[in-house]
Amino acid sequence: MAELKDVKGIGPKSLSLLNKINIKTVEDLVTHYPFRYDILERNDLSKIEDGEKITIDGKVESVPILMRFKAGLNKMNFRLVTQTGVVGVSIFNRAFLKSQLGVGTGVTVIGKFDKGKNVITASDIKMGILTNKIKIEPVYHCTSGLTNKNMATYINMALLMHGKDIPDYIPQEYIDRYSFLNKKTALNVIHNPSTSEKLKEVTIRLKYEELFQFMFKINYLKQQNKKEKNGLVRKIDRKELDKFIKKIPFSLTNDQMNAVEEILKDLEAPSRMNRLLQGDVGSGKTVVAFTGMYANYLCNYQSALMAPTEILANQHYINLCNFLKDTDVKIALLTGSTPKKDKTDIYKGLKDGSINMVIGTHALIQDEVEYNNLGLVITDEQHRFGVHQRANLQNKGVKPDVLYMSATPIPRTYALTIFGDMDVSTIKERPKGRQKIDTYVKKNSEIKDVLGMMYEELKNKHQVYVIAPLIEESENSDLTTVNELREQMKLAFGDHYKIDIVHGKMASGAKDLIMEQFKENKVQILISTTVVEVGVDVPNATTMVIFDADRFGLSTLHQLRGRVGRGTSKSQCILISDSEAERLKIMEKEDDGFVISEEDFKLRGHGDLFGTKQSGDMTFKIASIKNDYKILLQAKKDSKEYLLNKDTDNDELKQRLIASIAES
Repeated sequence: MAELKDVKGIGPKSLSLLNKINIKTVEDLVTHYPFRYDILERNDLSKIEDGEKITIDGKVESVPILMRFKAGLNKMNFRLVTQTGVVGVSIFNRAFLKSQLGVGTGVTVIGKFDKGKNVITASDIKMGILTNKIKIEPVYHCTSGLTNKNMATYINMALLMHGKDIPDYIPQEYIDRYSFLNKKTALNVIHNPSTSEKLKEVTIRLKYEELFQFMFKINYLKQQNKKEKNGLVRKIDRKELDKFIKKIPFSLTNDQMNAVEEILKDLEAPSRMNRLLQGDVGSGKTVVAFTGMYANYLCNYQSALMAPTEILANQHYINLCNFLKDTDVKIALLTGSTPKKDKTDIYKGLKDGSINMVIGTHALIQDEVEYNNLGLVITDEQHRFGVHQRANLQNKGVKPDVLYMSATPIPRTYALTIFGDMDVSTIKERPKGRQKIDTYVKKNSEIKDVLGMMYEELKNKHQVYVIAPLIEESENSDLTTVNELREQMKLAFGDHYKIDIVHGKMASGAKDLIMEQFKENKVQILISTTVVEVGVDVPNATTMVIFDADRFGLSTLHQLRGRVGRGTSKSQCILISDSEAERLKIMEKEDDGFVISEEDFKLRGHGDLFGTKQSGDMTFKIASIKNDYKILLQAKKDSKEYLLNKDTDNDELKQRLIASIAES
């Protein structure tokens, strides 16, 4: 296919500017879709009221007069003959247009109409008249030095010169089935729409194509994973494993047992496991993962579990040691804080195979770490690691099985895409004895009530989390800060209780020390940012107070709420906000993380559920997972059907789709 520099009008400077906004090929250029459209609808002068906005076209009747007042301020006046009368036009700071506005020139003027003076104060003048009563004008994302007009010109020239060469990723049978226009025509329409109906028609077609291509990729990767017999060969001693499960000091729920069974089947299957284990806060995912690790150990393979923070890695390590205390399993903890001598011993044990299981942070993927026979990789809170970090751990073994854990319930809409090539195990049941956390939405004016609720819990020797969204004040924000909250809490509770703070900018060691002190009840009130969202079990903490709760997504609030209610005492969560009360009231009624995540998805979209997205896969050019879910479902169904059709090797489009996977 032709290169970008082959498009007429694109010189070295334009090429550099286009590259800057990630347009590197002709296909990138013609699929750089408008992010919105300006609708120019011709108004009738006689029907416009004084002070109203007007769009009108006509021909310049008089030579424009330019007046300069001072540096940086000028005004131009001319008369315009329209279909419904003559009107005066004034425009500020557009002196450069004077040479283009010769008498008889057709223009479209947008501005505000002064009926008494019969003058339009223009905000914009566009060259050319409206050929129809309505003109739909595309608006593009550009960069400094590249105007909207430049972009439109380059795109239309590329379509004219190379439009027939732009690949179509929809099979002909689906083009016929849905009466879609061909790709070149669709691109011409989306960049130059004549009617809103036509625009809507091609937008659906191009969204479907993008989602079809994406879902084909997901289904193809899943199919390849199942086909490839590249997994580790295992035969799990089920009797030995059953003995182990029976020794667990509590009964596993049905959901936990089902998840264990799915993991065991994957471990024994000839293809690699690629599974997501998701469950609500406190649903008992960890015990399921530990059981999988023990099954892997029975087959003489090593396991590695990577957690996002040292404190969480420590917690997993302590729990795993307790879990396996009556076995011969050798377990190690490897984090950034592990002393150098211990690190050397752990490296040696992992390399010679004498260490069977290791829990750690990203320290597990350092170059020095070599495994003897890594068979199972588990990533906890997987969305908190970048794609490359996760891949680095997987690549430490010879095709190890991979299990991801997430305590952030994922809406099925999102799971279908970001985890579409994985199998998903879901734990919805709560373990017996897990209580509902009472949740209250309060205004800032009710702070005395909140302090009273906190005091009651502190009097009963319980502990309290207080959450603020920012670390320190900034000039343009009035959000409550960690430091400000500490002062308020000191005023309220004086020296009766120990108050401390943690936040993301603190050194890891200092943060872990304070968290440890909180766990040991040496700190009674812990003021924090969302760093406590994932992490430590403090059964004695019974109250969670979240300031500026409207700043958080519902899923984040649910995660934070899950930090309390981990012991036997009744717990509560108080959301303080003067706005978005209706949205927050969902939290008062609902404690099912899956329902909450669906609500969050509807309200905020997928980008906010996990913070920064980790995968380029989710950056669609025209489709939206949130708004185009029905198209996504159809594209998923069709791509699967198409993939299962025979003659893959001889189908040119299939080969093109598969090649596009390798490029992405």
